[in-house]
Amino acid sequence: MSYILAGDFRKGITFEMDNSVQVIVDFQHVKPGKGAAFVRAKIRNVMTGGVIERTFNPSEKYELAHIDRKKMTYSYNDGELYYFMDSETYDLIPLNKELIAEALNFIKEESTVEVAFFRGSAFSVEPENFVELLITECEPALAGATAQPGTKAATLETGYVIQVPLFVNQGEKVRIDTRNGTYMSRV
Repeated sequence: MSYILAGDFRKGITFEMDNSVQVIVDFQHVKPGKGAAFVRAKIRNVMTGGVIERTFNPSEKYELAHIDRKKMTYSYNDGELYYFMDSETYDLIPLNKELIAEALNFIKEESTVEVAFFRGSAFSVEPENFVELLITECEPALAGATAQPGTKAATLETGYVIQVPLFVNQGEKVRIDTRNGTYMSRV
């Protein structure tokens, strides 16, 4: 087993605390003029998704959590559960919408995703960093808008709404950066 001191916290590190797994969302090392230094961290419970802000003594020691990641394919949903297939074993894993709500903005059936597991339980789904999706609804492109700055709202085939340049049309495929939900280019 490996451990981490709170003084060594960095974004993205997963550790065990109070019988649950936490991931560091944000952190700050604070050295006040008087008194001892401390670490202020925003942490998210990977199973429930709850985010809390907490201060730590830099010498506090926590067990690192081992997270397994596996490439899987989104197969289908039955209204309540979303099913992901293991490409090697063809096993289907059902997940609740609450766990994967954010990822659903960028995945459609047959999309490849990365599913994260802790002790055999899936707790998150991450789409690929860049995906290509069809625009199902947006205002018509403005003639000569290729040189004009500005954006307009466009609805993707997943139902997610993004801002696209004025020259993009309904029915076109666009490349999206899933890390921040922004338009990259037309495909």
